[in-house]
Amino acid sequence: MSEPGFTNRLSGEKSPYLLQHAHNPVDWYPWSEEAFHKAKNEDKPVFLSIGYSTCHWCHVMERESFEDLEVAEILNRGFVAIKVDREERPDLDHIYMSFCQALTGHGGWPLSVFLSPDKKPFFAGTYFPKESRAGMPGFIAILNGISEAWKTQREELLRQGESVLHHISRPTAIQTDNNIAREDIDRAYRSMKRSFDQTYGGFGQAPKFPTPHILSFILRYGVLKNEDLAIEMVSKTLDGMYRGGIYDHIGGGFSRYSTDEKWLVPHFEKMLYDNALLLMTYTEAYQVLGQEEQRTVVEEIVTYILREMVSPEGGFYSAEDADSEGVEGKFYVWTPAEVFSVLGEKNGREFCEFYDITESGNFEEKSIPNLIKTPLERVKARKHALAVDRQKLLQKRNNRVHPYKDDKMLTSWNGLMIAALAKASRILNNSACIQTAEKAMNFILTRLRQPDGRLMARYRQGETAYPAYADDYAFVVWGLLELYETTFNADYLRRALELNRELIRLFWDDREGGLFFYGSDVEAQILRPKEVYDGAIPSANSITAMNLLRLSRITGSPELEERASQVLSAFASTVKQYPAGYSALLTAALALLYPSREVIVVGDRHSREVNQMLELINTTFLPNSTFLFLSTEGDGINDLNQRLCEYQPLGGQATAYVCQNYSCQAPVTSTSELKRVLAQTVQH
Repeated sequence: MSEPGFTNRLSGEKSPYLLQHAHNPVDWYPWSEEAFHKAKNEDKPVFLSIGYSTCHWCHVMERESFEDLEVAEILNRGFVAIKVDREERPDLDHIYMSFCQALTGHGGWPLSVFLSPDKKPFFAGTYFPKESRAGMPGFIAILNGISEAWKTQREELLRQGESVLHHISRPTAIQTDNNIAREDIDRAYRSMKRSFDQTYGGFGQAPKFPTPHILSFILRYGVLKNEDLAIEMVSKTLDGMYRGGIYDHIGGGFSRYSTDEKWLVPHFEKMLYDNALLLMTYTEAYQVLGQEEQRTVVEEIVTYILREMVSPEGGFYSAEDADSEGVEGKFYVWTPAEVFSVLGEKNGREFCEFYDITESGNFEEKSIPNLIKTPLERVKARKHALAVDRQKLLQKRNNRVHPYKDDKMLTSWNGLMIAALAKASRILNNSACIQTAEKAMNFILTRLRQPDGRLMARYRQGETAYPAYADDYAFVVWGLLELYETTFNADYLRRALELNRELIRLFWDDREGGLFFYGSDVEAQILRPKEVYDGAIPSANSITAMNLLRLSRITGSPELEERASQVLSAFASTVKQYPAGYSALLTAALALLYPSREVIVVGDRHSREVNQMLELINTTFLPNSTFLFLSTEGDGINDLNQRLCEYQPLGGQATAYVCQNYSCQAPVTSTSELKRVLAQTVQH
């Protein structure tokens, strides 16, 4: 740990990550003009360190270097040191990570970048050990080398940095005749199929990431194209992840990724965004496949989130660390003796047999509970008894030292969880989900919005900070759309349209199309990037394209659909180079290029037939579909789309109108008739 006698400028920050470094002997600055002014006045390079509070290797580099007096002396003498929380400042992280990847061919956190006093990078890497080892350059050697080069070879350093910056900042001119086509979607699917692991599910080699938006794309592709293999790939992957140790069988929720191909040994940190996206994917898969395990995962993720990740204000916390008591995974692993002490010998032995808890262990002489070798039929047969045992073990585990929790609340990740909970609520008819989602949305709209309406990006301990980025807006709009389809409260649609207009005003590139990462109303950085790659989280451009299509079909606005087309066109050249890297954008392309459907139910919200129709819609997987409910009591939704006045209940009965690809079916007045019509139109 840091020497208690040291306190630096990070002590006044709210970020949990920055506060973790507030007592390092390094004279850290937060990102500020003060820091760059000091670098300029003292003619020193800047050392920029970017990470996040639950990052394992960030902790390692802190222990080895930033808490070390020798390293601190070198940094303080020759550099101005700046710390940045990547989750609070994804704009800075995006810019300098792009530089690191272009310079070195890889990236990750901690991100270590050296800048000139005018914020331009000239050297970068990720984790460096204090001393050189195993072919890795040591941090001390790097600091001394750069300090010397800054004095003797500065022009060459800066020239090399400028060359890389020029490479990553080159704009791609929009080609109006270049659009994403069905063949690009097919190519993405074929690429995913080639990299699919037929034994354990997932894609590629270890380490394996869940990438739920890839699974959501494949699921839609399978349904729309009647491709059974696609649906089998999704089912196999979701089953493999559930069986593996990446899933917390005791407490629910998923870890960040698996270090092996079996999904057995995770990197134990739990991120809000992973669990939100996986909650959505398992929910959709349950709609399609109806498998009990998928419903179990959905319910247990929800239980975990409501138990561990909801703040008193109603927002969602960001993450839980991989480490406890300085040891990765210690909170989550078991020995047979520990299990026996809770469950007794007989039940304990059975539990250990089911969940692979052995004397030799499967992770550093202890065991990560998993079901990789256990037939699920056996689990189903003992479902209730095992649930009781898991609850007992959870109570025991809660007495352990918990992993560190990052309790800041990020607008974007909250938007994802709201969307996921709203979807789970309507499909599983879970009232706790929708109540939690609505409370979280109210938290965003009241605590994370300025008086002028501007969204903000982060909330912690009463402080709101940082003008929101494009993904904040995109994911909150997504959450509002899912809330509407669950509650049919037209106010959510109005909010979605309002925030979408603000998103376009602040982030749209009028010259080349698409959304910039940060708004036009904030301080300009050395680059103004756009993100379209769908990595751990879908990009703002991808989700906005889908939001625009949904809003267009709800409001009957062709202008919004044209804007969605412009997003796809703006990035078509990039997507065509490697379509599989843009699964969320291709999901929007599926919605644009394949037939769409609108389902409008008209009637009394309290009517039994109306509610049965809505339940049918909610429990049926209907990609490329838009749902509206028109109350005979009036809810103001006609103000958003005048065409909706044409839809009336026939003979005072609940009535459903189904239109597909600009052609409408005859209206129906019973749930059985609606089921028949939807079955006829579900395949494209």
